[in-house]
Amino acid sequence: MRKDLSDYIIFADESGDHGISSINPENPVFVLVFCIFRKVDYISIVKQAVAKLKIDFWGHDLVVFHNHEIRKSTGEFGFLFDEEVRRIFLHALNEMIRTIPFSIAATAIDKRYLGRTPNPTNPYVLALGSCLQQTIDFLHTEKQQHLLTHIIVESRGKPEDRDLEVSFDQIAAQTLPERYPLNIRFANKQTNSSGLQIADLVAHPIARHIINRTQSNKAFEIVQKKLLGFPEYEEVGLKCQPLESEKPQLSLRQNADRELPIHL
Repeated sequence: MRKDLSDYIIFADESGDHGISSINPENPVFVLVFCIFRKVDYISIVKQAVAKLKIDFWGHDLVVFHNHEIRKSTGEFGFLFDEEVRRIFLHALNEMIRTIPFSIAATAIDKRYLGRTPNPTNPYVLALGSCLQQTIDFLHTEKQQHLLTHIIVESRGKPEDRDLEVSFDQIAAQTLPERYPLNIRFANKQTNSSGLQIADLVAHPIARHIINRTQSNKAFEIVQKKLLGFPEYEEVGLKCQPLESEKPQLSLRQNADRELPIHL
């Protein structure tokens, strides 16, 4: 067994479009999340919980959880048009997210703010740098900073993966106090990774909370307890750029999707 590997593994996903050339005024926020799992928990608890939920509702574990399809009841989730089945399924999904052990480092970027600056930085790059710093702080606290930690992201294609890897290396070299042994790995969509699916499930409730902090958000009530630093997670487990005091009022969607317990 290798002794240079950390006790943690990280899965990353995002909510929202990171493009800034055309910004949707009803959804101007980009959110990146890092879901941090202790490896022993990931193997013995998390993967089993995800597989059980799938087998309970499909009879097999080949389904890939995707929050957009769940919200729209499309693809493998077409059965969720039945309101009673939907209620039962979402309750089970909520309980899975609530009970499995993991932590979240998240960063939200208001793209409208970036649009006012010359030569704006890519929101993904900004969020990546912030989430990396949050992760380093966590690993340092856990005395894991000198051990190799892998960050798993979903592959977007060779050019996009190469650009992200370059940005990752540049940020790591420029912003970290020393060259921490972090390694980014790309997973194909067909991998059916439990960690990536959980990251996908929690990113959307965080984005919705940032868009409107006053609106009831049952999903975020569950997810926020996973944020680093909870209950004092602001600027620890959830960072926002710009700061809330600098942030313009976000508009609400006029035709919002119906309220769901774990996904918008």
